[in-house]
Amino acid sequence: MSYIEDLKSKRQGQGRLRWRVRYRDPTGRERAKSFARKVDAERFLRRVEADKFQGLWVDPRQGQTTVGELADRWYATTVTLKPKTREDYRSLLDNHVLPTFGNRAVASIDTLAVRSWHADLVSGGLSPSRAKHAYYVLFAVLEAAIQAGALVRNPAAGIRLPPSPSREMRFLSPAEIERLADAITPPYGTMVRFAAYAGLRAGEIAALRVKRLDLLRGTVRVVESASEVGGRLFSGPTKTYAERTVRLPRFLRDELAAYLAARPHEPDAFLFTAPKGGPMRHNNFYQRLFRPALRYAGLPEQVRFHDLRHTCATLLIAQGAHPKAIQAHLGHSSIQVTMDRYGHLFPDALEHLADRLDAARTQARTDSAPVEPRDGLIELPTRQTQNGR
Repeated sequence: MSYIEDLKSKRQGQGRLRWRVRYRDPTGRERAKSFARKVDAERFLRRVEADKFQGLWVDPRQGQTTVGELADRWYATTVTLKPKTREDYRSLLDNHVLPTFGNRAVASIDTLAVRSWHADLVSGGLSPSRAKHAYYVLFAVLEAAIQAGALVRNPAAGIRLPPSPSREMRFLSPAEIERLADAITPPYGTMVRFAAYAGLRAGEIAALRVKRLDLLRGTVRVVESASEVGGRLFSGPTKTYAERTVRLPRFLRDELAAYLAARPHEPDAFLFTAPKGGPMRHNNFYQRLFRPALRYAGLPEQVRFHDLRHTCATLLIAQGAHPKAIQAHLGHSSIQVTMDRYGHLFPDALEHLADRLDAARTQARTDSAPVEPRDGLIELPTRQTQNGR
């Protein structure tokens, strides 16, 4: 039962607070809130009853929980994610989300505050892509606030963010691949060719072990990926959590066979290692070996190691590979990912279809003699019934 008490009539008045609303929350717990004016008490009571009826009521004390407190509780639930992903979330929280919202009560945040914060990130020089990732983290924290009973709706929901400009992909020709492979410090020319023709991600190459190679069949089994977090290397599943088998061209099988024959190795040893042994650290390799090789080979310094993976896609497309085969080769999560990234590189399918239809008609005219029409018309045979009529 909800009602309003007149505190003055009960000699319980406390200064200006004369009216008290008593009500029960959805769990049955009795609650109270005092007001100086009766009209405010009545408005509050109507809102409470409406929220309870619609399932929108939240504990006012939960709503005073700060974003920082909820962010810590949310972050603790991400332990099953990859270490690199968790490190990225922590960085976004500490550098972009919590400085603005950390000390604010979640109930005080509205949609306009979120939109203004995101606009400030971009105008302050943060890349649109990074600002979008920060928004996603804030959205996740506010979703956790709903689950904790501190909010009934997410104030970050429904905000349309501007599209992030896609990073330009660069592709190397087979001749440029050879120049880069010849320019880099030996024996990493083999790794450059492997990246360009096998198309593995950098983390997959760093985690690749000798036992995953089957040079007789010309295949490599991709089952894990490596990443560096806080100076430590972690090995785990691939980006899409799926394993795949990649077929290698014959020249690459032969080169890998010669590469392995020149150095002692065990089945569990990494296929490619750091210059002094040990696992590859991609950032070190990129800065100390890959970028100097680009300059020596006369290639743009903007070329990334990941562009060798893009190069593999263009080589497969040039050879007429079906998009589904390219998806399997590169380990994309879906054909949609493949087409979104490389669809513009495929030949115009409709143009080729029109050419094939034209060729089919020309061939038909060549193979058969034209039928002479009777009186300008071709007489069509009539279907007979079972009685011959």
